[in-house]
Amino acid sequence: QGIITPTLGTDGDISVNMGTPCFEPADIPFQASHRALTYPLILNGKQIEICAVSMGNPHAVQIVPDIEQAPVTREGPLIATHPCFPKGVNAGFMQIIDRSHIKLRVFERGAGETLACGTGACAATVCGILLGKLNHDVLVRTSGGNLRIRWQEGDQPVWMTGPAETVFTGEVEL
Repeated sequence: QGIITPTLGTDGDISVNMGTPCFEPADIPFQASHRALTYPLILNGKQIEICAVSMGNPHAVQIVPDIEQAPVTREGPLIATHPCFPKGVNAGFMQIIDRSHIKLRVFERGAGETLACGTGACAATVCGILLGKLNHDVLVRTSGGNLRIRWQEGDQPVWMTGPAETVFTGEVEL
């Protein structure tokens, strides 16, 4: 994606241009015969419906009725390593609270469930907007904190805004 230049808001939050989402299956990469809003994915004989998008890294987003009961630890690893995603994929589980508010959990490829995922928040919001379920400015709640995601569709960039906080300090002896 290149150099990312964050902007400091007057409220202390940081805004970042996260780039333009990519939906072309070959560019995600995702094996599909054609581009669609959603795709069926088979997991151990059960079919789920996902939205596939790249925010510089691949994401498979599904809508769930209850984020607390979402099968993140059971389905997340199956989605992350699904053969339709030749380079793996981050699995997002999105609960839509209302048109301007979602809750999100993400199982990241190679890492497991994370407390927060900026590109995952962008991917989920973009999918919700394209499906006609979300407005263009959405509050995303994760267990690690809240982000505001804005996208005006088309070739417009996705903007992510949230707090910048120290999560670790340390020293390395060389």
